Amino acid sequence: MARYNAWQNEGLIAALETLLEAALREDRGAFFGSLLGTANHLLWGDLVWMSRFDGQPAPEVGIPGSPELCADLGAWREARVETDARILGWAEGVTSPALSGRLSWHSGALGREVEKPLALCVTHFFNHQTHHRGQMHAMLTAAGARPQDTDLFIMPDGEPEH
Repeated sequence: MARYNAWQNEGLIAALETLLEAALREDRGAFFGSLLGTANHLLWGDLVWMSRFDGQPAPEVGIPGSPELCADLGAWREARVETDARILGWAEGVTSPALSGRLSWHSGALGREVEKPLALCVTHFFNHQTHHRGQMHAMLTAAGARPQDTDLFIMPDGEPEH
């Protein structure tokens, strides 16, 4: 799923780069407004979950500030590629015994401490990505861009380009 995530994000980058700045920032009625806002929230979510998984710092903003995480597409692309490499590196080291453990963290969304099975958290992590990429796919199509296919069986063999 880490490889799928990186592959799909490469496709998002390519599709987003075909649009004008105004199209990236246009409010399209999605929960996080625009394409750039949704892309930023998706990146923010990945960074938050990775901080829980690998202990690195989390973003300094919460969910309400997530749509403004990166100021523009260039900054987002750079952070996205870096984060995808981080996710791939982390995923390579995940073991089945580790997934049988539990994860504890403070949830800003719930305002309290939470403890859940790590396997559930990892599943949520990848599901969250798919959910928001699906929103972006619809917005990109409406904006006139042509997003790539999303089917798992179409994913190329080997490593992502970035």
